[in-house]
Amino acid sequence: MKIFVKAKPNAKEEWVEKIDSAHFVISVKEPPIQGRANEAIKKVLADYFKISVQSVKIVSGHYLRRKIIDIIF
Repeated sequence: MKIFVKAKPNAKEEWVEKIDSAHFVISVKEPPIQGRANEAIKKVLADYFKISVQSVKIVSGHYLRRKIIDIIF
């Protein structure tokens, strides 16, 4: 399942907002330095969908705020 994510790094708290079935806004505490925010986004999504972190893959947008992420159930 592919989802479209708008990332918000350097936030005060972590949360996931579902816009519709394929669009999400994700806020993480980590800064966008050396992929730390991307790793935090993977962890937050894994907790949200109750799957392992290895099942969350960033397809595109590694250096952007808008990302396409593949979720494997």
